[in-house]
Amino acid sequence: MSQLRSKHLLGIKDLNAEDIGLIFETADNFKDVINRPIKKVPSLRDITIANVFFENSTRTRLSFELAEKRLSADVINFSSSSSSVKKGETLLDTVNNILAMKVDMIVMRHASPGAPHFLSKHIDANIVNAGDGTHEHPTQALLDTYSIRESHGDVSGKKVVIVGDILHSRVALSNIFALQKLGAEVMVCGPPTLIPKFISGLGIKVSHHVKEALAWCDIANILRIQLERQQIKYFPSLREYSLYYGVDKALLDSLGKEITIMHPGPINRGVEISSDVADSEHSIILNQVENGVAIRMAILYLLAAKKA
Repeated sequence: MSQLRSKHLLGIKDLNAEDIGLIFETADNFKDVINRPIKKVPSLRDITIANVFFENSTRTRLSFELAEKRLSADVINFSSSSSSVKKGETLLDTVNNILAMKVDMIVMRHASPGAPHFLSKHIDANIVNAGDGTHEHPTQALLDTYSIRESHGDVSGKKVVIVGDILHSRVALSNIFALQKLGAEVMVCGPPTLIPKFISGLGIKVSHHVKEALAWCDIANILRIQLERQQIKYFPSLREYSLYYGVDKALLDSLGKEITIMHPGPINRGVEISSDVADSEHSIILNQVENGVAIRMAILYLLAAKKA
């Protein structure tokens, strides 16, 4: 297979194992590119990409912008905080105005689940979902599973636990879909109030005891507490959360085995993870950041090929 099946990347749910394999193979080539002295290729020289972010983002937006520039695309950035959205303009009108400037591809983050799917039914440009509410974050899941493949040789058969705020996390849902499609075993772990009721229906394990979960896994992907999405209190305090679900060196040392530590960022040091774990030799957090550029280059390149 040399092409993705869809002209958009809206979610992991829409991909199959062959699509993910193609993205990984393409990312391997771009990983070589970004480690060369000249880190640029002319692959998307005639393509214009708009980064349309209706929610704040630092890492994802920078990673996409760098990926686009490494591919020689023309890039425009849109932020809703300084736009006509504040004056009541609709999402569709906003995007159609951007497309009228002859933009070929939209990278979009939005607070509403399903916003990229809605847009895909009304516009011709390729759409990449950079996170839609608490629904999906497909490029994060792809870079996470790619990083597991890189550090462990294969994803199939690995035991991966996702620890933390599963209820509000689009990263968790996309990771569950991606890991299952690639043959990994998945567990989620967190306080009962932060584990959604539907999660057991996805065919994964659930634990409320972090030491038990870490003892089971090969890889732990630790999520931050998303206070900005919480309208009510789901646990007494951050200090209590850290006491029961925080991952520190003493906890890892007590396991009697080594596990790989991941985190999608941004890290709340001293809450969900301690600095001596985040910065340890078992952490691949910075590898995830580097791989994010290669994965996003691969996705943009493959979607541009669908346009041709």
